[in-house]
Amino acid sequence: MDKMKGTGVALVTPFLVDGAIDFEGLTSVVNHVIGGGLNYLVVLGTTGETATLKVEEKDQVLAHVKQVNNGRLPIVIGIGGNNTAAIVEEFERVDLTGVDAILSASPYYNRPSQEGIYQHYKVLSEHSPLPLVLYNVPGRTASNMTADTTLRLAHDFENIVAMKEASGDLNQVMEILKEKPADFLLISGEDALNFPIITCGGGGVISVLANSQPKLTADLVDFSLKSENKKARKLHYKSLDFINLIFAEGNPAGVKAALKLQGICGDEVRMPLMKASQKLTTMLKSELEMLQ
Repeated sequence: MDKMKGTGVALVTPFLVDGAIDFEGLTSVVNHVIGGGLNYLVVLGTTGETATLKVEEKDQVLAHVKQVNNGRLPIVIGIGGNNTAAIVEEFERVDLTGVDAILSASPYYNRPSQEGIYQHYKVLSEHSPLPLVLYNVPGRTASNMTADTTLRLAHDFENIVAMKEASGDLNQVMEILKEKPADFLLISGEDALNFPIITCGGGGVISVLANSQPKLTADLVDFSLKSENKKARKLHYKSLDFINLIFAEGNPAGVKAALKLQGICGDEVRMPLMKASQKLTTMLKSELEMLQ
């Protein structure tokens, strides 16, 4: 659990114009975020466009990140889906050597009941070779994992160590923080809410923003965790317009456009996603200049 305190980054997967994975770009992104002072890497999450990666491509991305990271930071891997049995099979198939934890989103599309969500994670807990991080992102899954379900899982299973909360519901966040076990981490999954969530007792973030702005994100989180609220608040409002822009046309199109402007990697995405518009790219360029 201690390895997941602070700032994690939901890594993008860079692509070439022909749609192939841009491993040189991925190397650049990994070195950029590590150089910015982050605490851990999250590979093959939503921001990594994992839904459009073939099985062999996922393995290649994970292997490449491990190689470039070279043990510098802990690694968390995203392994989720809407088929409980298939996720268990994935636990057994993937080479998890050098990986520290598994992030698994609540099942999407099926819209299970709260009992279904609980039983899903119960099975994952029983089969997972690594600590598990819950992930509540109702904007993508079409179902919310309630505070009661999160707390039930947190109290019932020792290897369920954290929750990435991306519901945007601060009341729900506070309900979890109020009743969670002392050694269970509540992690912000919404960059615009990093400051208030940590101020309420959250243990850190898994950030999209940190792909482009690792130092700013890490400083904001560090100040927040140290209750240096004046400094944290300043960075929160400094970054807020940029955060809103990188999500304006969907994730990760916005942050990839920013990364291209910074010369770190290209802005290609895989269909059905579309690259950021020229209008948004121009606005991002202006905001990047202000963040310097």
